[in-house]
Amino acid sequence: MEFEHVSLPQRVLFATGGARGNLAGQIETLGARRVMVIAGEGERDLARTVADGLPVVRWHHEVVMHVPVEVAERAREIAAADGVDALVCIGGGSTTGLAKAVALTSGLPIVAVPTTYAGSEATNVWGMTEGARKTTGVDDKVLPRAIVYDASLMLTLPVELSVASGLNALAHCVDSMWAPRADPIDRALAAEGIRALRIGLPLVVKEPTGAEGREHALYGAYLSARAFASAGSGLHHKICHVLGGMFNLPHAQTHAVVLPYVLAFNAPYADDARRLIAAAFDVSAEPGSASDPDGAVTGLNNLRAQLNAPRSLRDLGMPEDGIAAAAEAVLAAVPPRNPRPVTRENITELLHAAWSGTEGTDAR
Repeated sequence: MEFEHVSLPQRVLFATGGARGNLAGQIETLGARRVMVIAGEGERDLARTVADGLPVVRWHHEVVMHVPVEVAERAREIAAADGVDALVCIGGGSTTGLAKAVALTSGLPIVAVPTTYAGSEATNVWGMTEGARKTTGVDDKVLPRAIVYDASLMLTLPVELSVASGLNALAHCVDSMWAPRADPIDRALAAEGIRALRIGLPLVVKEPTGAEGREHALYGAYLSARAFASAGSGLHHKICHVLGGMFNLPHAQTHAVVLPYVLAFNAPYADDARRLIAAAFDVSAEPGSASDPDGAVTGLNNLRAQLNAPRSLRDLGMPEDGIAAAAEAVLAAVPPRNPRPVTRENITELLHAAWSGTEGTDAR
């Protein structure tokens, strides 16, 4: 066993009902006096409550999915004009992504208060869209200094969006099993993340206003992001970034649809990862098992059935005639060390199956 693992410097505060106090404490620790709060229109009232009492000089609500470059530029200009010395983002991945875009060029510290299971708050990865192309990068300047996790902020997140967001977190876990920099620590974090999400998400569906499911899911989402930040972006995320940029598809739902197809594509070529994933789903993964020949895929599909997960890219608005162009773009972005060789033919088959929602998800 030989590997190099880097842990990102970040404070994590996890307390149901503790968001307001923990956020105030982190702003005091930073010594910030001119705070910009970034929150989408849907989180406007929540942001006012959570950030009440902070030295806010700007409430910024222009948040757009996939962070278009022009939206990022406007936020950067506003932050500079107002003399902002710290950023607080309250919301999902798009909100965190906008704060990161501002921090990328300004170096301003971020305190993140997530309201979904996106996981962006725990990574040093940024992403922006220009035209029909999404560009991502890695820079420690965009890593939030602190994360304030509060499961009570998730209670009003609709079940359908909770499912999609939670499966997006699960995709971080799966990708972290075989991404370019994946190591045993990443795989351990990812396996525990899968276990927590497997427990939490069905509870969220069954009892949306209960804290237990939300806490498990939030804990799992954090672990998934930690693993992903270290392991890097695998095939699943490369595919979803292409689709999101090309067709402006909803981020979490796209991940939820594509995940089983990528898992079925790679799992037979990665025995150790397949066994870890299956065990996290509490399913046998022994080769040739009469009861379950491929526990990882079966475990995911069982969970998706419980959650009534999104089924096809067609349902999300992707045109069928876009598959060929998407396949070419994915081929150009295939990460190193993917367990299975990717060809134009097999990636086209995978995308077509995900577009149509083919039963069985066997893209082998």
